[in-house]
Amino acid sequence: MTRIDTAVAGVFILDLTPIPDERGFFAEAFHRDTFARLGLSTAIAQVNISYNDRAHTLRGMHYQLPPHEEVKVVRCVRGAVFDVAIDLRPDSPTFGKWVGLELSAAKRRAFYVPEGCAHGYQTLTDDTEVHYLVSATYSPSHYRGVRWDDPLFGVRWPDAPVRHLHPRDTGYPDFRP
Repeated sequence: MTRIDTAVAGVFILDLTPIPDERGFFAEAFHRDTFARLGLSTAIAQVNISYNDRAHTLRGMHYQLPPHEEVKVVRCVRGAVFDVAIDLRPDSPTFGKWVGLELSAAKRRAFYVPEGCAHGYQTLTDDTEVHYLVSATYSPSHYRGVRWDDPLFGVRWPDAPVRHLHPRDTGYPDFRP
């Protein structure tokens, strides 16, 4: 596995190191010692799957407050998504910045989103499934979000219109640091 830095501190792209043979390949998607060597969190408290039947569905931008902050390792295992992390850490050199990339079953990349970052994605295809490891269990009282189109962040989503959005994700006020 290799770790690729992004423009947001602590947000990484993770590429598999496949071991090919005549059947296809084998690769470790998570290995505690490899994650530790790469400076990544090794805690896994929950594994989530999100299925989306239609393209242009947007989920996000979500995070949890301390002491239930989450590290997420996100992988698209069917279809494709545009995945985004926004840095909400006031002491971070990249506070308020965002980074996004396409995750797809074909590319097999993962997105590492650290504590203190909001996370969300827009589906690019029908029949999309996202699998992610999470370092903390879900806590409804610590759950928060920022609006996906908040002008403070200026996330540039794909040109395709957002057509499917949970009402909760449209109602967040403008973010104020």
